Amino acid sequence: MTVERADPPARLRRWLTAVGVTGPSMAPTLRHGDAVLVRRGGRSVRPGDVVVAVFRTRPELLVVKRAVRRQDGGWWVRGDNALVTDDSRAYGVADVLGRVVCRYWPRPGRLPRGPL
Repeated sequence: MTVERADPPARLRRWLTAVGVTGPSMAPTLRHGDAVLVRRGGRSVRPGDVVVAVFRTRPELLVVKRAVRRQDGGWWVRGDNALVTDDSRAYGVADVLGRVVCRYWPRPGRLPRGPL
């Protein structure tokens, strides 16, 4: 799931920010058109969390992925949809900007931990 952006840090300066999801990489957990709330700060990111991140090799792109493991001072992130490889397998380590805490549109609810 990616969200085009001009300046990611400016986009997520508030502690709670709404982000729109595009693309199929996080299906079935998140679908194209879902809207999620992203929290900066709070508890630290853990493996299995859904996060908003920026790949070091693609700094112009804001992505929604699942944190897999810490690596090289950042995170290895993957989408839940194994058929889509626009994640760390293609772009390497990402820097996490915030943790997705819930989906609020169109199907409100908390997100499951770990891939389905």
